[in-house]
Amino acid sequence: MKPMITNILFATDLSQNSPYALRHAASLAQATGAEIHVLHVNEPISDDARITFEMFVLNDETRKSAAKRRHEMVKKVLAERQARFWAALEGDDARIRDQVTSVEVTDGHPAEVILRRSVELGCDLIVLGAHDHGFSHTFLGTVAKRVLRRSQIPTLVVPYQNGDDD
Repeated sequence: MKPMITNILFATDLSQNSPYALRHAASLAQATGAEIHVLHVNEPISDDARITFEMFVLNDETRKSAAKRRHEMVKKVLAERQARFWAALEGDDARIRDQVTSVEVTDGHPAEVILRRSVELGCDLIVLGAHDHGFSHTFLGTVAKRVLRRSQIPTLVVPYQNGDDD
């Protein structure tokens, strides 16, 4: 008997490959009737950035406000990209959007948050995109490697796709 996919966690880093990876999550959801949970995790700022920020922004309230604005800006970018992705679909494909049951932006260490939320949401599949080949990233990326290493459920890492597949 085949395991049933009922809840998919689509973890996005808002990179160029994200729409391509979302296409795979949506296709799987369409084929199985699964719900899609969209998650983006804001990485904590580095210690160097934090120190610099504290040096130049002396007011604690202003620092808190800036952190809140950062979080809100990412929510806005995610909402815009989701809207653009779903608007490009037609017919039966457009109805897959109804299977998205949550869209969440949170702060933390991405791999840990992805793994924790997959358990909390009762997901049976994680979908995320790989990074492109380059000097600053390995093929999979650190987050994908950590998720793959520690995940207790199947995890689909969608390879980087060259081209204009937005």
